[in-house]
Amino acid sequence: MKSAYKKIITLLSLGTLILTSSSCKKYLDIENPSTISKDVAFASASYTNTAIVGIYNLLPGDNGLTKEGTIWSISADDFKTSGSYSPEDRRGISMYRASSANGELLDAFKQLYIGVERSNVCIKGISGSALYADGSANESIMGKYMGEALALRSLYYFILVRNWGNVVAQWEPSGDIIELDAPVTAGTAILDRVLEDLKLAESMVPWRTESGYGSTRWTKGSIKALRSRIALFRGGYMMDKDSHTMLRSADYKKYYQIAFDECKEVMGKRGEHDLNPVYENIFKSLHSSTRSDPTNELMFEVGAYGAGSRTDTKLGYYNGLRINGASRFGGGGGGLMAISSYFYEFDQIGDCRRDVTIGSYEIDLNSQKVMNTLNNMTDAKFRRSWTNIIGTTQTLAVNWPVIRFADVLLMFAEADNEINGAPSAAAQAALMEVRKRAYVGFEDRIPAIPASYVGFFDAIVKERLLEFGGEAVRKYDLIRWNIMASKFAETRVKLRQLMNGEGAYVNVPKYVYSKAAVYNVVGSQLEFNTLDTYGGSPAVTLFQPGLGVSGAPSGYTTKNWRASLNEEYISGNQTGFATYFEQNKSEVFPFHNDVLLYNTRTIQNYGY
Repeated sequence: MKSAYKKIITLLSLGTLILTSSSCKKYLDIENPSTISKDVAFASASYTNTAIVGIYNLLPGDNGLTKEGTIWSISADDFKTSGSYSPEDRRGISMYRASSANGELLDAFKQLYIGVERSNVCIKGISGSALYADGSANESIMGKYMGEALALRSLYYFILVRNWGNVVAQWEPSGDIIELDAPVTAGTAILDRVLEDLKLAESMVPWRTESGYGSTRWTKGSIKALRSRIALFRGGYMMDKDSHTMLRSADYKKYYQIAFDECKEVMGKRGEHDLNPVYENIFKSLHSSTRSDPTNELMFEVGAYGAGSRTDTKLGYYNGLRINGASRFGGGGGGLMAISSYFYEFDQIGDCRRDVTIGSYEIDLNSQKVMNTLNNMTDAKFRRSWTNIIGTTQTLAVNWPVIRFADVLLMFAEADNEINGAPSAAAQAALMEVRKRAYVGFEDRIPAIPASYVGFFDAIVKERLLEFGGEAVRKYDLIRWNIMASKFAETRVKLRQLMNGEGAYVNVPKYVYSKAAVYNVVGSQLEFNTLDTYGGSPAVTLFQPGLGVSGAPSGYTTKNWRASLNEEYISGNQTGFATYFEQNKSEVFPFHNDVLLYNTRTIQNYGY
């Protein structure tokens, strides 16, 4: 429902809705350029709706949620940022040695707090509105807006906590706060409050079919899914600032129970949300107003529009499939790079998700597809060629997926296993649903569903890697499970084995020989299988030794495959995989130096 965002007007600054970036004392200090008073604004359902849209309006843009999706969440064992290390840009974040002067950590941080402030103003304004308590039809309308404001504030705080840990938590508008420097609150306490807020919010907001909303505004189902995700994070390991260690609450299973109950209820309403039968169509739907998501798997997404740095996104231009600027599509992609071993985590021929998720080819100046080398593959769920926008513009009106129904199924399965000590039949069935969609047409290749606690947990860890690659999910999963260090070590072992052609990679070729081929913009599996590689389909040639020589057969070009990997790629100081990660430190970011000036009671995170 991208059109919903076109209603945004200057009324968004109602009361204290605007945060000044130059504030030096009050953490959410504000200015008030509005000519409409709060009393007037929240006495009108129409004006209130406009104010709520103003909170949503902070989700897109250069400093919106795609900042977390394409920079803050990179890297895990799926993708990393392209380029060489610098402590003060996105590459420093990707290699886990960002400095406290890193500019990528400041503007989006401030925008999250603008979202909190606008939410606080709306929550207070609605609470005091006569329409909210008059017992008429307006009560349910204003209640719906209240629920949306609570959900938006919860999302903003969740992003702050999972990236910084303990942060300033303010639950009232800044105009009501006397204290200049607000205290810092433990991330666990913030998430506990958020979970209660979401419980209230879901009681106020109707289901999708009752609300008239699309997936760019909160509905009961999407709020329940968000509450589940936050509950699992709260029930996982979080940074304890006093001990500088990742700790888990003794009562963690109660949070898994919250996730279990919420997911179970959503799963019981398949008319509201269900798996899209075609995995690729989920992501194509993000690129166009013509949707291919009839089951509404996309439960909540960030709407993008307007070709501006504040309301649109650079998805498909900054990241995604690499496309030459001289092609018929215009240029784009290449900002995120697939970890080479990630390609081989997927089944050789059965799992359709690999070719949707990983750009094993790029588009050249002749608009043909050309094989990438193994160390130069990109993320591919975002593609300029899936839009109808050509030319040089960097903004392509591509939405960002926040949460979808596949996550509900896998969160349910994970929670069930944790609560019961082994997966129930329902948990196993939920995992199988996700796998059947991935292996459509190749069901005989679906791995067996484990029956033990450990086996099933490991299966969930692997399935989430395959299902959500490039969607800002993996890093935070590894953090809450407290297995980031072990997974990074495991990935380096795999990368060295891959480089040397050992173990599971003994048959992976050192070189591949390829020709440019027609890019038909068809289904991703077919597009991959029709790449022109010497010896047959790449589904074969990338899994057998081949000629093993650098010289290409006549008419073909040599593409370094295993030969593209070296120790610098694996653990180097400039382009290595998560080279500077330190356990019990790097799970959270440093606070930017300016943030420490804004609030003198904010203490820099350990090690920074």
